[in-house]
Amino acid sequence: MTMAPQHFALDTLATAVLFVDAELRIVYANAAAENLLRAGSRTLVGAPLPKFFLDCSRVKQVAERVSAESCPHTEHELLFARADNDVPASLTISPMQNALGAFAIELRPQDQHLRVEREERQHNLQEANRVLLRNLAHEIKNPLGGIRGAAQLLQRELRDADQREYTEVIIGEADRLQSLMDRLLTPHRLPRIESISIHEVLERVRALLLADSTMAHGDGIEVERDYDVSLPQLLADREQLIQVFLNIGRNAMQALAGRENGRITLRTRAARQVTLARQRHRIALKVQVIDTGPGIPSDLRERMFYPLVSGRVDGSGLGLSIAQTYVHQHNGLIDCESAPGRTSFTVLLPFNHPPAGGQ
Repeated sequence: MTMAPQHFALDTLATAVLFVDAELRIVYANAAAENLLRAGSRTLVGAPLPKFFLDCSRVKQVAERVSAESCPHTEHELLFARADNDVPASLTISPMQNALGAFAIELRPQDQHLRVEREERQHNLQEANRVLLRNLAHEIKNPLGGIRGAAQLLQRELRDADQREYTEVIIGEADRLQSLMDRLLTPHRLPRIESISIHEVLERVRALLLADSTMAHGDGIEVERDYDVSLPQLLADREQLIQVFLNIGRNAMQALAGRENGRITLRTRAARQVTLARQRHRIALKVQVIDTGPGIPSDLRERMFYPLVSGRVDGSGLGLSIAQTYVHQHNGLIDCESAPGRTSFTVLLPFNHPPAGGQ
């Protein structure tokens, strides 16, 4: 369908807008509507709008009411007819009766404003944690070096092997804490920006995950590819993105340990009309790491990106925190949806907007 000049402004809106005829067949859908309904204009135009909702009859009843009363009406708690999404939506139908169509439709996921607020809180909290941890790590590193040095000097003076064991414990624990401090400080270098292929990054991650899986589980865990090979190059830090998806993938591997037929899927797609770092992007990169594990416990979901929070006894709680830091440095977003049998981490990144401070 060739877009009429008056439609160009609608195509830049974040709100999903459609025009339908008297029989509720779609005659126009803006880019946000295509993204929300996960279909292109060729698929949408001519299709009946009600088929995109689980309760088709409610959509028809709203349209009949709008037609009878000649005034807009909004219906809430409508579920999309999509197997992977049970988010309720609000649908507003307004009468038009002109050359553009019989009705104008506005679609808004009811959790959209909650997601935006959560992302804003997440970003602000992550920034506060970043400053706190950086200062804390610097304060700990100096006396830690002194403790290790003193233990080494003491060890040289001791002749009793049993006593030397105590100094070895001190030195070992000091080294472990030093390593932890280094990991806390590592995410704060600025990204080194270059034009990269996201699929080269994911292939590197996949090779590392398969190697980890083979060593830990023998026959290994399946790591599937589901790539959109038409995606353009990305301006990003290659090593930081490898670390992002490796951290997420290793968490998935650990969740699948001991489960039969465990599978991880690396998926890439284009996302349309998304807001990242308060900027609207017509197209952005969407990468998902999906596993068939038991899911993330509900008490961890709100805290899993916090530093030093882990669901495992032997976990450091830094993997997801570092991943979030790197994603935010690229002006992107990271989110997670989890249920038993399917956990999906989604990373959204702008294609052509270099990270702030990148070099």
